[in-house]
Amino acid sequence: MEDQSALVQQAMAGDREAFSDLAAAHWRRLLALARSIVADLEAEGVVQDGLVKAWTKIGRLREPAAFASWLTRIVANTAVARARRKKIFQPLNGAEFAAREVPPDDRIDVQRLLGKLAPRQRAVLHLTVIEGMSDSEVAEVLGISNSSVRVHRMRGRQHMERLVGRGEN
Repeated sequence: MEDQSALVQQAMAGDREAFSDLAAAHWRRLLALARSIVADLEAEGVVQDGLVKAWTKIGRLREPAAFASWLTRIVANTAVARARRKKIFQPLNGAEFAAREVPPDDRIDVQRLLGKLAPRQRAVLHLTVIEGMSDSEVAEVLGISNSSVRVHRMRGRQHMERLVGRGEN
């Protein structure tokens, strides 16, 4: 962690190589987050765009120790914005669907199901389930309230349950 803190300080002073090392250290985690929000083909571009934004704004980072969550927020917001622009989700039409029993041997394509959620719901579910973040951590990363985190998570899970109930797995 001390090495990362030193790298953050160097990057804040304008050292591109230090920033490149930080980007490499966080790349896999950020790519996994982006893949949860946008299509696979878009994920690398989203992370790259987020890193460019982070580089241009690194001088505004107030607390070097918060670099990881600050960078995650930038990439998550970039991914959500891209998904909304490209309409990489299928919105709910408000109809209720009867649940059906899914045989245990049926496979569920979670990536495809996640792709049908709104971008913010995908981000919340990824950060909660994959990254293991608390509601307050997710709220900080996404710049929303704790109650919004809970609502997005609940709606995302409900939507996925309806999709599975309809056999869209």
